Amino acid sequence: MYLKVDLSWNVIIKAENLDSKGLMLQRAIITRLLEEFALKKATKDLGYFIAVNTLDNIGEGRVRQHTGDVLFPVKFSCLTFKIFRGEVLEGVVHKIMKHGVFLRCGPIENLYLSNQKMPDYRYVPGENPIFMNDKMSKIERDLVVRVMVIATKYVEIEKEFQAVVSLEGNHLGPVS
Repeated sequence: MYLKVDLSWNVIIKAENLDSKGLMLQRAIITRLLEEFALKKATKDLGYFIAVNTLDNIGEGRVRQHTGDVLFPVKFSCLTFKIFRGEVLEGVVHKIMKHGVFLRCGPIENLYLSNQKMPDYRYVPGENPIFMNDKMSKIERDLVVRVMVIATKYVEIEKEFQAVVSLEGNHLGPVS
């Protein structure tokens, strides 16, 4: 689910990047904000940081005593992507194993669909393994599959979400 979030962050501008012209200073603040935004990647509460929408306010700068750098409080709105239990998503299959498949959905690389959560599908080994049911419906690499999230986990070290998903429910499965 995409969320619009209002945030307040402190942006630090190095003393050597300060300029007497206001426009250059504003540009340096925006550039630094975008750099920090990209580095942050995701948080447990907000999900993945996708894009800055608006820059609402740049507060008055305060000089840091020991470095001479200037700290600016910045208020902005941004778009984030976070998954929730019970949510229906569409993911692309990127890895097939005997015990299940991994899908990608937006910035999330690890949606795991266990073979136990694919009713009527069975594993078919080979050079390009697939899961297939009696109606000849296939789950194969690069296929879009509609799934329901049954559990999520945030891995702080990697700043990533992982999820276990299922095909059990109405209107779930391969998307044609």
